Amino acid sequence: MTPLTILHLAANRWWTGSADPTIQLAAGLRARGHRVLLGVIPGDRFEVKAREAGLELVEELRLGSGAVLRDTLRLRAVIYREGIDIVHAHHSHDHWLALIVRAVLRGRLRPPVVRTFHNLRAVRRDRLAGGLYRRTAALFAVSRQIEARCREVGVPPDRVHWIPGAADLGRFAGEADPLPVRDEFKLGEAPVIVSVARLAPNRGHELLLAGFRLLLQELPAARLLLVGKGETRGHLEQVAAELGLVNRVVFTGYRDRDLPLVLAAADCFALMSAGSDESCRAALEAMAAGRPVVARRVGALPETVVHGETGLLIDDDRPESVCAALAAALAAPERGRAMGVAGRRRARDVFSPERSIDTVERVYRSLV
Repeated sequence: MTPLTILHLAANRWWTGSADPTIQLAAGLRARGHRVLLGVIPGDRFEVKAREAGLELVEELRLGSGAVLRDTLRLRAVIYREGIDIVHAHHSHDHWLALIVRAVLRGRLRPPVVRTFHNLRAVRRDRLAGGLYRRTAALFAVSRQIEARCREVGVPPDRVHWIPGAADLGRFAGEADPLPVRDEFKLGEAPVIVSVARLAPNRGHELLLAGFRLLLQELPAARLLLVGKGETRGHLEQVAAELGLVNRVVFTGYRDRDLPLVLAAADCFALMSAGSDESCRAALEAMAAGRPVVARRVGALPETVVHGETGLLIDDDRPESVCAALAAALAAPERGRAMGVAGRRRARDVFSPERSIDTVERVYRSLV
């Protein structure tokens, strides 16, 4: 088939939320022979990661709120110059920008605009948003909940497509060595719970700490590794101290390049919130690493984790429920390992990057 020229726009500078899924999709499409260009807010980690992935960046775009007029003119020039076949937006700012530019283009150089919704709150119910969605050729949802919300706001079902999150199965292979991380944090043979999430409000860390405190009554040797950075670290360290967990909870900081080793050191993985990326990539990576997942029934987690098979889902926000789920995952190591094996199999069969790329490529072809 004729390769397409695709422009992805992501008004994001941080390595969070939409960043990794956008790069995975762009790189996957490029691997299939398409030419893929990417516009991001320059000057931070998203740009660095995109360059490391070898993606072709559109240097002249800024995608900031203070550069709308300039970006409008430059985006139009990019579409003409590069012969763009599809514009794929990932945030509301670049979604509006793409449709404004498309309105002033003419003829065959008027590419269809599509959009990925990476979280539920991005799908708005007001009339202005309704007009935006009606002018959009296709919408992609990273969870069934987002897919349902798109239909609720009036988007025709045949224009909404589910593209679940994906995990890099090769990167999180089961043979990663847990000893470096266990030695670094002096974990010994302790049962270890790992949670990977930005240290930010409403990420469920307080609930996890409260549940872990109860767990220590049953498994006093257990340890909890909180992986991530963010503005609430000081607050969470104080909470841990007040709960008497200073010697039981480890704040590892941001771990990126050695994350597979951190997950290899875990006996189970815990996630209490969907965060800014409702595909719940952190849980998918834990499954790819062969770890049972204990998670609250929020965001995409209920469609990611099969309760009792690949992990355990929690239906409320009570510390006692968190404790019970963690205890069930850790108290019977054989069962925990079996759930981990099932989780990796599910990550391979349902959440491989190829599956989502297949869907996106098929939709592109139908529009061009």
